[in-house]
Amino acid sequence: MTTSVVWFRRDLRLHDHPALTAAQADGDRIAPLFVIDERLQAGRFRSANRLWFMRGSVSALATALEVRGAPLSVLRGDPSEVVPAFAAAVGAGRVVASRDYTPYGRERDDRVAAALGRRGIAWGTFPGLLIHEPEDVDTANGRPFRLFGPFQRAWLERPERDILAAPDAIAGVGTVHGRRVEDLLEAIRPSADPALLPAPGEDPARERLARWAASRALDRYATDRDRLDLEGTSRLGQDLRWGLISPLDVGERCAGLGEGRRRFLSELAWRDFYAHLLWHEPRLARTSFRPSLDQVAWEHDPRVIDAWRTGRTGYPVVDAAIHQITASGWMHNRARMIAASFLTKHLGVDWRVGEQFFMKHLLDGDPASNNGGWQWAASTGTDAQPWFRIFNPTLQAIRHDPDGAYVRRWVPELARLSRDVIHAPPPGAYIAPIVDPREARARALTAYRDASRTH
Repeated sequence: MTTSVVWFRRDLRLHDHPALTAAQADGDRIAPLFVIDERLQAGRFRSANRLWFMRGSVSALATALEVRGAPLSVLRGDPSEVVPAFAAAVGAGRVVASRDYTPYGRERDDRVAAALGRRGIAWGTFPGLLIHEPEDVDTANGRPFRLFGPFQRAWLERPERDILAAPDAIAGVGTVHGRRVEDLLEAIRPSADPALLPAPGEDPARERLARWAASRALDRYATDRDRLDLEGTSRLGQDLRWGLISPLDVGERCAGLGEGRRRFLSELAWRDFYAHLLWHEPRLARTSFRPSLDQVAWEHDPRVIDAWRTGRTGYPVVDAAIHQITASGWMHNRARMIAASFLTKHLGVDWRVGEQFFMKHLLDGDPASNNGGWQWAASTGTDAQPWFRIFNPTLQAIRHDPDGAYVRRWVPELARLSRDVIHAPPPGAYIAPIVDPREARARALTAYRDASRTH
């Protein structure tokens, strides 16, 4: 028998895992590997919440692999050094992994492939993190889409691959050349409240998917998805981000009749869209999609930024959103839009400041989706809201939290206020608003207009 290393990264599951299935189909012995990448540990998007969730999910994966006959080896270090050395130690002829689409992931995989090649070890990547690959959804002239509407129509027309079953048994190499994740990654305390965090691992994730797919909330998704005061969203973001569930499986189990299910499937298309966009335009990790809007004269007042980061802006719905993300590692998507629009349009702060803050706290912090969402809110991205469209946070709150339940939960000092005033408390009842909405709107329009004219 030959040996293949299956390198797990953002695909911490056994169900519908094309790289694992391909290695088994060739009759190979399997040497499962997970690498704690030190560059990601210390990066600007480092998150105690995601490290905690990753550690638990890797531990669950190790248990699932061990009972099937292939214990997981966990190593720490630079993947371009660790992976080839591990492959050589187990006598592997190739290393396979699920494809990564981020700029760092591509650069890392190029280094690993080159190092493996110098040792005569093959390298191969497989789908598994998206429903469709970036090369498979393009325009009639073979170019990538820049607008979501045409992208989604082409995306829906593409045939999907078959969903693969989890293996009952795996022929392992018999020797573990690494450590347990618990030994190499110290017990991490999340910055969020542990009582508010979902259980990590594939089995809990699949249970969450089953509940969502069978819920009435899914059928009401089209109307309830924007309501801040309802449990109207799937809460599967962290499970998709870490590959605990397959996006193909999510799409298949949640498909069906009705606008709610159709609208939910469009969110999976948005997820692919942003991943494809970052694949085709790696510069977006650092720069605006619209070059003219990289010329916006952003404000850099630390006092203002700190007020937003700590939920002390004086706008209850914005502050509630910040308290939600810091306490739970998650923020409702409508709240993300409101908080992001407020930071960039009302406070005039660079969208990259907010992007980094979200990535610090979100369990589902994904480089492509988070970047796409922030550029959408800041009007710097493709298919974004026009720069002259500026959310009024108070009106947004009245529309999407009509009784004030969301604000009462996350800003408890306002719990006794009535629905008539909770979103715009009278003087003395709450912090004074940090900015006047009319003045903020006027400044934002001037800043964006000047940037466009300069370009």
